[in-house]
Amino acid sequence: ATASRYLIYLFHIATYDFCRPYLAEKNVLEFGSGSGYGTNSLSNDCKRIVGVDISADAIEFSKQQYQNENLSYQKIEDIESTPLPFADNEFDVVISFQVMEHIRQVDTYLAEIQRVLRDGGTLIIATPDRTARLYAGQRPWNVYHVIEYSSASFRIAVAHRFPHTEMYAMSGNKEVLDIELRRTKKLRLLTYPFTFPYAPEWYRQFTLRMMKKFSSLMTRFSQTKSEPSTDVASYNFSLEDISISKDAEQSVNIISVSRNSK
Repeated sequence: ATASRYLIYLFHIATYDFCRPYLAEKNVLEFGSGSGYGTNSLSNDCKRIVGVDISADAIEFSKQQYQNENLSYQKIEDIESTPLPFADNEFDVVISFQVMEHIRQVDTYLAEIQRVLRDGGTLIIATPDRTARLYAGQRPWNVYHVIEYSSASFRIAVAHRFPHTEMYAMSGNKEVLDIELRRTKKLRLLTYPFTFPYAPEWYRQFTLRMMKKFSSLMTRFSQTKSEPSTDVASYNFSLEDISISKDAEQSVNIISVSRNSK
């Protein structure tokens, strides 16, 4: 793995570690569990955890790789057209990391989470901070992202359903920030000719997909939820160099913690 890809992996681990204190003896749903390693890592912290994803391949991989008595994985359909296959008030905590930026009908997504989350339960969402990734008005250079949020726009979107929401920012030391900001600066410059403000969606999609197909550079676009498969001892940064707080000056990811009030 490159330093950038390993750092993205550490961002995911830091997010999972952040949410652990909220999970003790709780029934937990991870909405968007990807390859399942994060869901599995949390299974020792909670009473029960279910990981769901729209990718059949990801769910099959998760089931084969990770087993625990209180852990399960389940494929779901597109949340914008099909409700979650769970009862009202079934979960104490719902976590959803690097998902909301893929959702067009955000209120449908949040309403369905609210339905399966008990009154007084906790919702934790993480999403990229567009201020570290895009110019003002620029469309996402990740072909799979519909919208990327600033802290302010993210709060507005979440607070519509969850008014009791606290906002956190993921940051890091200078080396960590330099690696991530160099990566995103290169990508926003490279893709600006077809991600400029008001770029037609068909044009953005077509060009980004072509670039992703024919350029190895595009492999860096995806914030993949898979574990790195290389020796990372040579890197001069670690998990301890990543921080999550309410008052970080520079943010690479935004995290919201909401209390459900039906």
